[in-house]
Amino acid sequence: MCEANAYTLDNDKETLFMEAVDTVEHDGDGLRLTSIFGEQKFIKARIHSLSLVNHKVLLKPGGE
Repeated sequence: MCEANAYTLDNDKETLFMEAVDTVEHDGDGLRLTSIFGEQKFIKARIHSLSLVNHKVLLKPGGE
């Protein structure tokens, strides 16, 4: 499996936002994440970084 977990990054603290993320799409002023199970979540954020080896997506809330 190639899915990743998405975390929010606030003051250098990572908090799990969503597990088993399959897609991340730009949606208006934020991002729409969809899991391999079809669950969707929206967050007003930007991608801070991706670690493909570690299957990790870091999101910076607020779109800063």
